Amino acid sequence: MYEQHVIVTTKHGQMPAFVACPDGAGPFPPIIFYMDAPGTREELRNMARRIARHGYFCILPDMYYRLGTVLFDLPRRTDAMSAVIRASMNSITNELVTDDTSAMLGWLDANDKVKPGPVGCVGYCMSGQYITTVSARFPHRMVAAASLYGVLIVTDKPDSPHLLVDKIKGELYYAFAEHDAGVPDHVIPDLRAALAKTDVKNTIKIFPGTQHGFAFAERAVYETVAAEQTWTDMFAMWDRCLK
Repeated sequence: MYEQHVIVTTKHGQMPAFVACPDGAGPFPPIIFYMDAPGTREELRNMARRIARHGYFCILPDMYYRLGTVLFDLPRRTDAMSAVIRASMNSITNELVTDDTSAMLGWLDANDKVKPGPVGCVGYCMSGQYITTVSARFPHRMVAAASLYGVLIVTDKPDSPHLLVDKIKGELYYAFAEHDAGVPDHVIPDLRAALAKTDVKNTIKIFPGTQHGFAFAERAVYETVAAEQTWTDMFAMWDRCLK
């Protein structure tokens, strides 16, 4: 497998990223992997490698690059570390992620290992909102986007992602945990209602008995069956839309 640590130049500075794809010349369809709140780590790089093994060029950006180098040792998580994670998460906005995505698209377009044209993406936790936003902001490129227990997809703010779904041309996949303090009761019904007013192909699943974070193998709340089903669902969507 080919893998590299690279730099994507954005309007805000230099954004480190991890990339992986199968051996060989390719080109391979691109997948942007937007990290969760605890940031880039080997757990996410292993997930990026899994995407690559399925025949894709996966890019995992360090979305906290504006703050410098921010890395967390999650097994030693404390209340103080959680406060820093929350502050880091809150430093990012939909607008900033749109800027970064524009830069990543340019970087991907310049790489001869990447198949030109349509792009897929996935976001966990904090990035569920971002995959929705970028699907609307880049409707000509984002054809298959997945959100795993995403938060802040429906808010009362002007930039709430659910307000943009009528601009989306690609397919959407949302996987929610049954028990998730970060997803208030109104979110899923409101998201369904917003999507029902469009012709956007979408899937919304709630996995019984699961908690927020159920797809991360290194978490205590990991649920093998549910996590594997999300992989099956995502690969089916990406294969359908990108291959």
